[in-house]
Formats: sequence, C-alpha cells, structure tokens
Amino acid sequence: MQSFIWNAFFFIVALGLLVAIHEFGHFWVARRCGVKVERFSIGFGKTIWSRIGQDGTEYILALIPLGGYVKMLDERVEPVPEQLRSQAFNNQSLAARAAIVAAGPLANFLLAIVAFWVMLMIGIPGVKPVLGNIPADSLAAKSGLKAGQQVLAVDGHPVQDWHNLMLSLISHVGEDNVTVRVNSDTDGIEDHHLDLSSWRIGSNSEHNPLNDIGVVQYLPKISLQVAKVVPKSPAANAGLQQGDQLLSAGGQKLNTWEQFTTMVRHHAGQSMPLSIERQGQMLHLNVVPEKRHANGQTFGFMGVAPKVEPYPSDYLITIQYGPLESLYKGVERTWQTTRITIDMLVKLVTGKVSVQNLSGPISIARGAGQSAHYGLAYFLGFLALVSVNLGILNLVPLPVLDGGHLLFFAIEAVTRRPVSERVLEVGMRIGTSVLVVVMMFALFNDLMRL
Repeated sequence: MQSFIWNAFFFIVALGLLVAIHEFGHFWVARRCGVKVERFSIGFGKTIWSRIGQDGTEYILALIPLGGYVKMLDERVEPVPEQLRSQAFNNQSLAARAAIVAAGPLANFLLAIVAFWVMLMIGIPGVKPVLGNIPADSLAAKSGLKAGQQVLAVDGHPVQDWHNLMLSLISHVGEDNVTVRVNSDTDGIEDHHLDLSSWRIGSNSEHNPLNDIGVVQYLPKISLQVAKVVPKSPAANAGLQQGDQLLSAGGQKLNTWEQFTTMVRHHAGQSMPLSIERQGQMLHLNVVPEKRHANGQTFGFMGVAPKVEPYPSDYLITIQYGPLESLYKGVERTWQTTRITIDMLVKLVTGKVSVQNLSGPISIARGAGQSAHYGLAYFLGFLALVSVNLGILNLVPLPVLDGGHLLFFAIEAVTRRPVSERVLEVGMRIGTSVLVVVMMFALFNDLMRL
C-alpha cells in the first residue's frame, strides 16, 4: 500500500507538471496572438479549485489528473458577441492558429531540455558499459564480443554508461547489423559487427532486451545469501529471513543465484523444498512461489533478493557538466530521445517492435515512483523522457490530437479554404476511437505486467 501511495503521488506530480506545461504552451501563444482564453484547466471532471484571473480567464484544478485543456473563444463552439469576434480562435490567421496548436507539444520538448539540463548539472550516477559473461552461440558471441570489454561507441556514437548503450542498441532494432567499438586490457580497441536481423523487442518483457542478443552487463558477484525478504511474500510466508544462506532448492544443490531464480520461475504455484543455513544450523523449508502472468506467460515469484557485492570503484562514473555544457547536452539528449521515440513508433507500426511494449498509466506511475525513490536527478530524467513522448504523441496526425489539427491546417493551406465541419466531426470520432483502442491496449499491457 505504501508503494502504491508513493507511486500515485509522484504520478500525479509528474503528470500534473507535464499537462500544465503543455497547456501553458497553448495558453501563452494564444494570448500573444490576441485570442481570448476563457478557461485553463488542469485535470478533468469535478472542479476542486478555481479562480478568475485579472485577465478574465477561469483557472481550474479538476479531480481527474489525466489531462487538461485550454478553452478559447471560438464561434464554432458557441455564439460570440460582435465586439469579441476579433479575439475568437477561428478568426485568426492560419499561421496564428497553427502556432497556437503547435505550442503545446513544443512546450513539452522545452520542458525536456530544461529537465535534462538540471539533471546533468546535479549529476547522475552511472555504470561503465563493461560486458559480463556473454552466452555461447548468442549474436554477441558470434560477433566476437567478450566478457570484460568496455563498449566505447555504437555506430560511431560514443556511449558513456550502460543506459546510453541500451538506448543506442535499441534504436537499431530492425536493422541488419550495427558496429560496436570496444576496448579491453588485452586486445585494445576493436570494432565488431553485431548481426541484428533476427532481433525483435517484446518477445519476453521479463528480461532486459539486450540479453536476447547476448549483450550482458557486468554485474558484481551475487551470493546465495538473502539480503531482503518482501513482507507477506511467499518467501516470508515460508519463514525465510534476511541473512539466510540458500543451499538447495527442489532437491538440487544451488551454485548461483541465477540457478535459484530459474527454479522459482518454473515452480509457479508448486511446492518447492528449500534447504538453508541459518546461524550455523541447516533448516528445511517449503515454499510455494506465487503465480504471476505477463504477455501470456506464467512464472513464479518469491519476493526475495540476494546480497550483491558492490561495484568496483573504477566501474562507477558520475555524468555531470557545468551550466552551459549541461544545456548543450540537454538539447542533445532531447533530440536523441525524440529520434529514438519516433523510430520506435515506426517500428511498432511495421511490427519490428512488439505492441506489447506499449505502456499506460500504471507503468508511468511505477516509473515516476521508482525514479523519485532514486533521487531528484533520476526523477528529472524520467520527466524529460515522458515529456518528449507526450510531445510526440500529440503530434501524431489523429484529429483528436494537436497533430490532427495541424494536418487540417495543412489541408487548408493547400485548398485555400477550411476543412468542413462534417469532415472535422467524422475525423474527431475516428481519432477518438483509435486513441481509446491504443489506450486500452496499453492499459491491458500494464495489467499483464503486474
């Protein structure tokens, strides 16, 4: 429950800020273009706070924090007094109307730049992209990549930490191959050509997608000693405690934590005997891993974490810059995130990336809570990522979105006359239907991941 409240709180904070900035973009440009704004609302549904500003605009906070809107004076919506016709949205020039509509997504991109800028000035911890034990016969192994090598660049673009490496490789999904430059103490700098022709993201959401091609992160030694037991989990119910040393599971001697997790996954809902050592004494427990489901698969969950040795100090880095360089890097990261997001949308449509990767409000709430738990810099990075996605989503040419309105304006620019009310109405219905279907599918994916 505490985790739910934490995630919900930061979800509301993040979404409220994103919506406020988006709608403020529309509001600010509308006012500069001489359009009268009647209402500025953050949220939908019942009003929980409102006031009338000196500018005559009604400012509202509503109960459901899943969006917002700016209501402008518009003759297509309701009659407008003659003396106010010049302030109606529909009577503005085509360029002004397009600017007002485009200002919302643009504000989201500007927010991402600011969030990345502050994040990089604060500094964000990272782990060098050093490769761990690469599975035999994997695509990475066939390319010649080896454990202990540090990735320097992907297709000529430098990578600083594991997060950069993941984004860089995922951006190439659906391509035939990619060049990975590595450095090692024994072999020096080398280029390896990694075959990606058979790589598809989404086949198994429970794993890091890079594991599917054998690009495995170096991890410190993971012992068989229990470091954490989740309250009321199957592990807690079976009597497992912090500090216990795992010896065997299902009658098999345990050598690695990975071996143990594999057995847990395969014993969903089944009794699994467990032998442990506690304060020098051997004990025998019986645990029944909880059944969990994701993407049509069933797996076991125990609610236990191992003791992990700390990373060697020379593997850890802090990515931090001065104010001016952080601003430049913030713009660069926003562009990179935008490019990758658009690329992923195209690959979703073409089937190169599974639609099972779509995320909805539950995943966003979880991401907001987890990033806030790690600190302000991580939360700002999460905020920037979602802000870019929101900006791009609103530019998709569906009539119910900003991109749909811009599409109609483009048609008007070519035909020299506004799109008819009938076409607008039909377009809105189609756009709303498509958006609802996508949102329902994303919510379904969220529920399957729980």
